[in-house]
Amino acid sequence: MSAPQRSLRMEGISKAFAGIAAVRNASLEARGGEAMAIMGANGAGKSTLMNILGGVVASDSGQIVLDGTAVTMRSPRQATQQGVAFVHQELAMLPTLTVAENIFIDSLPSAGPFVRTREMVRRSKALLARLGCSIPPTMPVEQLSIGDQQLIEIARALRQEARVIIFDEPTSSLSGPERQRLFNVIRGLKGSGVVIIYITHFLEEIFSICERVTIMRNGETVWSSPISEVDPAKVVHLMLGVSENEGRIRAPVEIKGEPLLAVKGLRREGAIRNVDFEIRSGEIVGLWGLLGSGRTELLRALVGLDPVDDGTISWRSGESFEPITPEQLRVHVGLITEDRRGEGVLLPLSVSDNIALPNLKSLLNRWRLIDASRQVALADSMIDRLKIKASSRDQIVATLSGGNQQKVVFGRWLATNPRLFLLDEPTRGLDVSAKTEINRLIVELAEKGCSVLLVSSELQELMRVCDRYLIISRGRLVDALPGSANTNALMQSIATIDKDLEDAA
Repeated sequence: MSAPQRSLRMEGISKAFAGIAAVRNASLEARGGEAMAIMGANGAGKSTLMNILGGVVASDSGQIVLDGTAVTMRSPRQATQQGVAFVHQELAMLPTLTVAENIFIDSLPSAGPFVRTREMVRRSKALLARLGCSIPPTMPVEQLSIGDQQLIEIARALRQEARVIIFDEPTSSLSGPERQRLFNVIRGLKGSGVVIIYITHFLEEIFSICERVTIMRNGETVWSSPISEVDPAKVVHLMLGVSENEGRIRAPVEIKGEPLLAVKGLRREGAIRNVDFEIRSGEIVGLWGLLGSGRTELLRALVGLDPVDDGTISWRSGESFEPITPEQLRVHVGLITEDRRGEGVLLPLSVSDNIALPNLKSLLNRWRLIDASRQVALADSMIDRLKIKASSRDQIVATLSGGNQQKVVFGRWLATNPRLFLLDEPTRGLDVSAKTEINRLIVELAEKGCSVLLVSSELQELMRVCDRYLIISRGRLVDALPGSANTNALMQSIATIDKDLEDAA
């Protein structure tokens, strides 16, 4: 008996949070027996669209049609009842329970008040066999690798007789062999007629496992076609789009002389691999790669927020150029994280207090108390320098616009006089005007001798200010391009798959 032909259609899906549209009139159509890749840069709306399908959030408008019938997804439980399963990047396992208990955790077979353990083990063994897996159902999950835990979550989806299975970045923590095993499992699921939705930032994977691709940008569906109608370069182009060319703020500058910072062989298992680069005073270096390429991980490792396994960091202080630890480097660095509201500012505090926090030592009087007049002077100087639009220095940061919140983040670090800025998506979520202001500030910092390592998902933003580019993929710097490189060259640097690099992963 042939497997039933499954189908999924999402039409006119829109969702806004606090008045800001995350998804606008998005659509998706997928068929059983095929894997549909969903691609898009960070913030494109992929996760929101899938959270709507998985019942995590409710859409504001639009409809979901599953196997020809309109369905409602108002909760994860309701989505499960409709046959939609979600294999998240962060696996939802209960580590001290057994494999069988995790598979049946939300529907334990029972006889009165007692769990029918033998039946649970038997059924778990049959589900795992469908996945080509011989893990003992009685083994505690905490003893399994990430790849094996992922199979347990897929077995849970099979138990629920899922018609649609969403895979969200499923290979981000897997080894090469585990990744190939997952692909074999997905091929088996396709053979059973299941609809597979596959979200990833690894371009090569979609050409290995997917039959179709849907591309999102700025909350909208911009492309959907068979995978045979695109190549990696076209996928990148569609993901990033071609925004209006606003022109460079500063022409590329070739900085010569001795480096301010030199990194050699920096490595962290599963995140960054043998990273070497240098940066000079007054230079703006763009770190270019897709989300998941290791950009943020590299910045965090440089300042000791994440541990490193190996490598050296050397720093120039006066005439000396000596190795230092990431924790020592942090003293010289201003770090702007990608999570402005979560990590950049303290929302309940005032503009003045936020700017003062990293600078408390310089604000102390002889009695080791904060000198209020010094704090006022510092806050006013940063508000004036950065043109922060606030009613006063005492305005609560949570009430500022996103662009002005980001200026407060810059103000906190500017007062510490760092020689190196590490900027992770500094213009994310800002309007065009605010982006231009932040980019002009970056150029101003470089012209005053600061070094800048800049991460952005928006290629056009990088191309307005950078003097050169470092290309990162899977935690490794794979190329370097001059500031004169055009859009096609930068896109091609990401789209070209380095076979040796993939094999090494």
